[in-house]
Amino acid sequence: MNQRLLIRDLTLRDGQQSLFATRMSQNQIERVLPFYKKAGFYAMEVWGGAVPDSIMRFLSEDPWFRLESIKSEIGDISKLTALSRGRNLFGYNPYPEDVIEGFNRNAVKSGIGIMRIFDCLNDVDNMVSTIKYVKENGGLADCAVCYTVDPKFTTKQKVKALLKGKKLPTDVFTIDYFVAKAKEMEALGADIISIKDMAGLITPIVCGELVRRLKKEIDLPIDFHTHCTPGYGLAACLVAMINGVDILDTNIITFAGGPAAPSYEIIRIFADKLGIDTGVNLEAVMKIDQELRIIRKELAAFDCYKQFPIEFDFLNSKLPESVDKLFDVAIELAKNEQNKEDELLNVIHLIEEYFNFIAADEAVKAAEIPGGMYTNMLAQLKQLKLEHLLPKVLETVPMVRIECGCPPLVTPTSQIVGAQAVNCVIDKINDKPFYTNVSNQFFNLVKGSYGRTPTEIEPAFRLKITGESEAIPYDTSKYKKQENPMILEKFGGVRLAANEKEELLMELFPTVAQTFLKNKKEQEMMEIRAEIACQKAAEIEKQRAVYQNMSIEEKQKRLLKGLENYNWGSVVSNPKVLED
Repeated sequence: MNQRLLIRDLTLRDGQQSLFATRMSQNQIERVLPFYKKAGFYAMEVWGGAVPDSIMRFLSEDPWFRLESIKSEIGDISKLTALSRGRNLFGYNPYPEDVIEGFNRNAVKSGIGIMRIFDCLNDVDNMVSTIKYVKENGGLADCAVCYTVDPKFTTKQKVKALLKGKKLPTDVFTIDYFVAKAKEMEALGADIISIKDMAGLITPIVCGELVRRLKKEIDLPIDFHTHCTPGYGLAACLVAMINGVDILDTNIITFAGGPAAPSYEIIRIFADKLGIDTGVNLEAVMKIDQELRIIRKELAAFDCYKQFPIEFDFLNSKLPESVDKLFDVAIELAKNEQNKEDELLNVIHLIEEYFNFIAADEAVKAAEIPGGMYTNMLAQLKQLKLEHLLPKVLETVPMVRIECGCPPLVTPTSQIVGAQAVNCVIDKINDKPFYTNVSNQFFNLVKGSYGRTPTEIEPAFRLKITGESEAIPYDTSKYKKQENPMILEKFGGVRLAANEKEELLMELFPTVAQTFLKNKKEQEMMEIRAEIACQKAAEIEKQRAVYQNMSIEEKQKRLLKGLENYNWGSVVSNPKVLED
């Protein structure tokens, strides 16, 4: 077991994104930074993911300024981390090399120390360019293996496939699969390997096996990232710690649990009992949490749960004896090599209940899909007043998934597969064949635009969906860059994007960035005009004051001088001038 565990705090990116729709404002971020500076986390995830889009779209704030301001305050105390999707960056289709290079160069130069890179298909080829450009510019390449589980089929689906002579895939996402992916990433120059369990589906037993294998076969730090939606998160983190994981991703307690990552404070209790040093200042963490409680109330409009963890003084207060005992029991169960997983989970859930965390989502746990995918499908059905079809959609998801190459259920493939499953069920109730209604994203996934899927797509299915039986990768040579038009002609005209960073925003978030930049430029121009007007008014007032303080003789001299300089030729041609 390691005697030192590094902590990556996710609160300011993944935490607020998971719980509060990424609505923390610049002011709210700045209020907690002085405490983060004293906390001394190994790393802080503050950027990437939904941050750049959301703060432009909803808060009219500059993503680059957000990053640079955090770097200015935190300095080198904690490494700043961002999340991106390799060649896809923040979109669906791969970007050309110059966009990938420009984004990563500017991200690192603006403060990112660690770029967490993942691909929604676990297609390592899609990560090559980002690894290269991050490292060339002095950043660390944190390469994430996206964890997922095999599709789960009903007995009826198995029998139907058997009668058709079709073999349903099993054992796709094994420990060997994930370790092999990590080795590919290590060979490409990864500095860190992350187990990225975005859906919280990894069970404690599997987590222990995977961490042990990676620690044995990979000569790099291993990071574990999970969420708590189905109820495995905290137990899996404990097992990861016991099996020697190097870095653990956590949130400050008020932004932890449920769809978010486990709480640092609870992890700290386990670490202290295990004799593991996290190197984090707990007093500073508690001050961060005090401010986050206020901020969470300010974000109430975006808080779906409104269930706050209890207030507890982790520095000075003692846990009730019965609760403290639960931590000890959990450690013993997690160390037990026999299968004690159910007992461990029961004890962990009692701990979470004491601290008033959101309970495990049993529907998501049973469906074995990400919570966001589940809620997206339900919302899609509710909009059509077809929510009663949800069980049928959940039954359809595995079949849709295997036909499109069994992609991991992570953003954006989880949304693509989920939306297509809804479309298929609606096709069925309208007496139409499955895939009568196909989304553009599903079309492109099957076509091969997003990369190689974990299993081969049958040529006949690809032909049915795309009209081509062979995969056709996305051709970045046909990529058209966004135009950078002249705007504000009434003010003399300026370019919509004034520099490379703004041009990158245009490439990555075309619609949102155009609106944001136009509003930004208009605001800047209005401020400039207002400043010029103020300066002119101040100068006039200054001259008036000077004139009023002059003697009568000085005033007469100034008047005579003005008359000498006057254009008297205009009087000859137009005597009425004298009247003026």
